[in-house]
Amino acid sequence: MNFQILVTNRQQTFTVSQGELLLHAMEKACQQAIKVGCRGGGCGLCKVKILQGHYQTKRMSKAHISAAEQASGFALACRVFPESDLVIESDHFDEHTNQPTQVKQANLVK
Repeated sequence: MNFQILVTNRQQTFTVSQGELLLHAMEKACQQAIKVGCRGGGCGLCKVKILQGHYQTKRMSKAHISAAEQASGFALACRVFPESDLVIESDHFDEHTNQPTQVKQANLVK
């Protein structure tokens, strides 16, 4: 069984097979509707909002998807298994809050 995925803010569609991860299916279809990072849930780059449809997710990092966000339909595309046709929005990664901050080492003078 295949499901149709509509990415509303990119006006793109692609198909995902039952049991296939959303991000993997998009890449297999040679689409660029969702940003791709680590492909394992660690970077948060593929954060999407699912507007319509049924799906299951693998475990997601609370650093990228809070419980409140998950309840509102946010998910990491690399962790989503569609169970029906989906309507989603991509580009929900906030580089200001979701990127690891780099700590600068102070030069110590002895």
